[in-house]
Amino acid sequence: MAAALAEEVPDNEDYYALLNVRREASQEELKAAYRRLCMLYHPDKHRDPELKTQAERLFNLVHQAYEVLSDPQTRAIYDIYGRRGLEMEGWEVVERKRTPAEIREEFERLQREREERRLQQRTNPKGTISVGIDATDLFDRYEEEYEDVPGSSFPQIEINKMHISQSIEAPLTSTDTAILSGNLSTQNGNGGGSINLALRRVTSAKGWGELEFGAGDLQGPLFGLKIFRNLTPRCFITTNCALQFSSRGIRPGLTTVLARNLDKNTMGYLQWRWGIQSAMNTSVVRDTKTSHFTMALQLGIPHSFVMVSYQHKFQDEDQTRVKGSVKAGFFGTIVEYGAERKISRHSVLGATVSVGVPQGVSLKIKLNRASQTYFFPVHLTDQLLPSAVFYATVGPLVVYFAMHRLVIRPYLRAQKERELEKQRESTASDILQKKQEAEAAVRLMQESVRRIIEAEEARMGLIVVNAWYGKFVNDNSRKNEKVKVIDVTVPLQCLVKDSKLILTEASKAGLPGFYDPCVGEEKSLKVLYQFRGVLHQVMAADNEALRIPKQSHRIYADG
Repeated sequence: MAAALAEEVPDNEDYYALLNVRREASQEELKAAYRRLCMLYHPDKHRDPELKTQAERLFNLVHQAYEVLSDPQTRAIYDIYGRRGLEMEGWEVVERKRTPAEIREEFERLQREREERRLQQRTNPKGTISVGIDATDLFDRYEEEYEDVPGSSFPQIEINKMHISQSIEAPLTSTDTAILSGNLSTQNGNGGGSINLALRRVTSAKGWGELEFGAGDLQGPLFGLKIFRNLTPRCFITTNCALQFSSRGIRPGLTTVLARNLDKNTMGYLQWRWGIQSAMNTSVVRDTKTSHFTMALQLGIPHSFVMVSYQHKFQDEDQTRVKGSVKAGFFGTIVEYGAERKISRHSVLGATVSVGVPQGVSLKIKLNRASQTYFFPVHLTDQLLPSAVFYATVGPLVVYFAMHRLVIRPYLRAQKERELEKQRESTASDILQKKQEAEAAVRLMQESVRRIIEAEEARMGLIVVNAWYGKFVNDNSRKNEKVKVIDVTVPLQCLVKDSKLILTEASKAGLPGFYDPCVGEEKSLKVLYQFRGVLHQVMAADNEALRIPKQSHRIYADG
């Protein structure tokens, strides 16, 4: 039934915008909007064969929108999942008079059945590549030691360690997953690797268990068991026990973590680790929309420390974050500060400066690309040298801003243009159809608009002088961009009732007589109208609600 209602309707059709009603509209509001459009598009009102054919199509479109929204069940499906929900098979067996929550549950069941059929084809690859760089020769160099060595005028920068790890997940059933992982490491000419296989089973909505088997050339076989369990809605526990076999015998290990939600944004953790490096750790983590704060205390062998870190999240398009931390313990003191920023849709670039005693100064560069991480720790000096701290701080900033201006920004602009062009090509036929429908609607509106204007003029009411919809370019920095607008004076005047024009919070491209002139780009509606003989003007964003007339829209003559 629902699938039949969605037939022959464009995929991007917004039924609420088509009827120009709120998403919370009552049955009375829907019926009033439907009757008004039926009077406008009824085929019997038009004698011209071409107009009659166009009216029949628009009349059927309005009727289908009303059929979906006036039925509580199909409306609930449409509100939650759009037209893809109406097109999904299986709704014919759903019992009538279900609530939106019950419909959501039924949809998720049908969706799970589809997902299970594609389960075998899914993996979740994750990987990390770390390259350690020794650049201490840049700052700790003794010139007299290299006077007689050929090529000694250039500092020696070496790669002293590397680490590569990769993992994939293979779903076996809806509750069982196999995880295969491996890693390779090398440092100063010595290296090794290991491979691990884990089998995870979700036992219930409250927990899961995992068995792990591993082997490597540096260490012997590994057997492990990990259990996760929700104790209460606000508290969970994780236990991980392992047996590591080596030439020195069997080395057991046990780690237990107890976590609890302290409030909506705060988690508290208690960790106990027994084995080679036994320790007890407690930490508090507070994560909000604008910040992330962590405080931790650990007592253990060989390291005990206290750590405080803070991260500020800027609410900008690039998701910029700045962070700082202080960590002090038996090993010394480390101060770190840095920033990270999104440089493309799937990539995040970050840099952190680490200054410590006795660790020295290091620069850590990290690039996250989808599920892959590339990490480059650069050790600059073993001492606290101001020059090393300065260059570690300023150098990455200069390089980033230069790369962002010369490479990243032009690349993203070109990528956006390619995506827009691809989107235009893929939707060209739909947009052409919508344009033809809009032009047909405008022709059908002419007689009604003439009567509305006569009535409004008689009462000194609301007259739409001019109206444009699309992309406006007002910024001088974008003056080379092309303006793409369409004239929507007639469709807007047709929506005027009792000297009022009300548009809901929805894309105006779905209104009768409208279409999208610039797919994928920001659009606005600009209206010049006359009310009580006085000119008014307003510009509204595409999804912004609009109500006219308003005193604030009035145009005052200079002087």
